[in-house]
Amino acid sequence: MGRFAGRFARAEPRLRAGRLVLGLLADLPRKNCWTIAEWAGEKAPYGMQHLLCRASWDADAVRDDVREYVVEHLHDEAAVLVVDETGDVKKGNRTVGVQRQYTGTAGRIENSQIAVYLVYAGMRGHAAVDRELYVPRSWTCDPDRCRAAGLGENTVFATKPELARVMIERFLDAGHRVGWVTGDEVYGGNPKLRSALEERGLGYVLAVACSAEVATKAGMFRADALAAKLPKHAWQKLWAGRGAKGHRFYDWAVIDLAEAAPGHRQLLIRRNRTTGELAYYRCHSARPVPLSTLVRTAGSRWRVEETFQTEKGLAGLDEHQVRRYPSWIRWVTLAMLVHAFLAVVLADEHAHRPGPHDLILSRPQVRERGRQAGAPVSVRLGHERCRVGSGTGPAAGAWMAGRSGRATGGLLPPAGDRRGALPRRQRHQVAGYARRFPALATGVCLLRPLAGCGTRGRAARPAAWCRP
Repeated sequence: MGRFAGRFARAEPRLRAGRLVLGLLADLPRKNCWTIAEWAGEKAPYGMQHLLCRASWDADAVRDDVREYVVEHLHDEAAVLVVDETGDVKKGNRTVGVQRQYTGTAGRIENSQIAVYLVYAGMRGHAAVDRELYVPRSWTCDPDRCRAAGLGENTVFATKPELARVMIERFLDAGHRVGWVTGDEVYGGNPKLRSALEERGLGYVLAVACSAEVATKAGMFRADALAAKLPKHAWQKLWAGRGAKGHRFYDWAVIDLAEAAPGHRQLLIRRNRTTGELAYYRCHSARPVPLSTLVRTAGSRWRVEETFQTEKGLAGLDEHQVRRYPSWIRWVTLAMLVHAFLAVVLADEHAHRPGPHDLILSRPQVRERGRQAGAPVSVRLGHERCRVGSGTGPAAGAWMAGRSGRATGGLLPPAGDRRGALPRRQRHQVAGYARRFPALATGVCLLRPLAGCGTRGRAARPAAWCRP
């Protein structure tokens, strides 16, 4: 908190903000003013409520500090800005911005509050760097309701793409530079947002609906009509990053568009290799770029889902139980601070101690590590399991799974190879861990078999879990 201490005018709110942040980091079943105050040893929640509602400190300045902290520690020349919204389902009608509206959190129309976030996504990690509350027109048309919720008198209605444009411009005006922006159909279908990005010299890969009409040299066509005309050889299988279920591979195709405005414009089409479902993206760049660059940018959009999952699951983003706008903006800002800290710690941990997906080695890497260790190295060519000898006897081996171990993040031997295998129950535990926490699995290392595990016909047991 030392980096943000200057944003608080008095010592009391600064110390209480520190306790609130520690409470958000704590393992509490629910995170709100009541539970955090009790955890911090306070008799009542009024101090925490005062911090959020009436204490003197600048939440926007803290937001700027969070942005600088994230860019400094997660800096990446190929970073992408991702815009997306998330909703919190509410029961009453007095929470600021609440109304019956569609929210992806519930997958249907619910009484909910929606906010738009800007996420900085790089190779080292990703975290939210800005936020704006979506205030529906039903609120902006009622000045008394806005005043009771703590909204300013000059509050006007702004669409979600307009809020995204404000946050992106704020990021650029702070002196930071990125090459690409991505988002879903809410943002890709807005021509004003696309024009604003082009004016700022940003490339984008924004999802659009199948009914979106695009201009080609042959005339105007719907996106789905163009996809139906593509020949089989136009599709390429490319990797789109890691998802909740492991590596994501899709078939991709790209079509050049003919528009009068400067720049290079394309329609990117993604096809699910299992279901055949199609997704469409409008792309723009100052100069032609490889298809792999467009695919990488499109795949970055899933980082925002991981951000929301972590912020809600670990930082209490959606558990605030506040009604007025000043309290909401302060709670969300502190939750962003907590998540930014976790993202930086995770990035540093991965840099020094690789996660399971970094433990899958190629045969040349296995041979090289064995030679460096001065130990014998054996490589079985029949499958992708490689064993590095680090001592004498089969018990010194460390198993690494290749393609056959993807489902478990490379932690298990191939199916059917009982030498060095885990018992069924523990095998399922490892697989479940790798599936549930692909972005947070910081600690599981290689499993070392017990002595004698290499004896044919004997099932091995793990010596221990090795966690850094």
